[in-house]
Amino acid sequence: MKYIRYTKYTGEAADDLDLQELMKRLSDFLLGSGYESQYSMYEMDSSSMSSERAMDELREAILRALEEGDLLPPKLMEQLMENPDLSQNQQLRELIDRLIERLEQENFISSQPPQVTAPPSQTPGGQIGKDQPNLNARFEITDKAIDFLGFKTLKDLLASLGKSSFGRHDTRDLATGVESGGASRPYEFGDTLNLDIGETLFRAVRRNDSQVPIEIDYSDLMVHQCEYQSSCATVLMLDCSHSMILYGEDRFTPAKRVALALAHLIRTQYPGDSLHCVLFHDSAEEIPLGKLARVQVGPYYTNTREGLRMAQRILNRQKKDMRQIVMITDGKPSALTLEDGRIYKNAFGLDPLVVTQTLEEVSKCRRAGILINTFMLASDYSLVHFVQKVTELCRGKAYFTTPYTLGQYLLMDYVQKKTRNIH
Repeated sequence: MKYIRYTKYTGEAADDLDLQELMKRLSDFLLGSGYESQYSMYEMDSSSMSSERAMDELREAILRALEEGDLLPPKLMEQLMENPDLSQNQQLRELIDRLIERLEQENFISSQPPQVTAPPSQTPGGQIGKDQPNLNARFEITDKAIDFLGFKTLKDLLASLGKSSFGRHDTRDLATGVESGGASRPYEFGDTLNLDIGETLFRAVRRNDSQVPIEIDYSDLMVHQCEYQSSCATVLMLDCSHSMILYGEDRFTPAKRVALALAHLIRTQYPGDSLHCVLFHDSAEEIPLGKLARVQVGPYYTNTREGLRMAQRILNRQKKDMRQIVMITDGKPSALTLEDGRIYKNAFGLDPLVVTQTLEEVSKCRRAGILINTFMLASDYSLVHFVQKVTELCRGKAYFTTPYTLGQYLLMDYVQKKTRNIH
């Protein structure tokens, strides 16, 4: 007689895995600068420098995350890792493909069919090359994934600082509001009508000589005062020249992490503030915050002046009490956009022409009331002297830090707004 044995269904391993923890483990891969070593720039073609990643690369990244962490039960991991070659281990490959499918279903990534675009000289603008079936499919991280990575980075940074939450930017001024924080004053047109009932009645009684019924006039109205909380417009200037990934250290990926954390902080804790992002390299460009995680290093030089000019144009459109530029860089200014549009470049030492024009742009920021805070990721004496000169001209702050402490200094500076230098 044939028997059928039934066992308790325990579910698929891929379905039980915590996707948020997996995304956290994949953050280095998803936010990568585009280069794995200081020499790889000479080995990569233009297609591999795309912000999109091949599915095979994603599978390898998930495999590394599974190997390094405790995402799966130990016994199952031991069984799967007997043969970590995805081309031969069908069970492991199916598990990873199921995880990729779940990431798509939860809108952390979106897969795209393989496409190739011909060079601009061969393809009219706006056209896309034909599909190539022999290429790997590609994927992009979604806005939800970017927001999640920003939240995780912010949470980790605040945990290291011992802070759980932040309020808004406090000033020494007083204004009318819901929360009382100072002595009452007479109501003026446009004030928040948060009446001080006791003081209003007292003025009315005193004016009417204790007559009943009490008649309240416009001049009797008294309102509570609260601490005036200002709004701030910030432009984050991010150096993406090749020096950010040279010398055996990736400085660009930590800078992107901090930028995403700052964007999340502003959106959730300071809804009245604004944040814009400007990349500067041979030239400068403004990018939407949603595309920040997909940005890679390049081109080569550092056109700090052009970045400052673009930041000023952005801030001049903002009607905020406070306007500031947060500049993250590790290199000296080595490029300059001339009046005719040509770019003057000199990577050897501090070029007097480039430095003079850059410092002149810093002076223009000061005259416009724009504060510049510089976060320096290098300690070369000449560069330190240049940053100190920038700080002196604009009366801002200079933070000489590392990629590991950048987030702590930047977030605390944004929240506290204290005048100090950290060396």
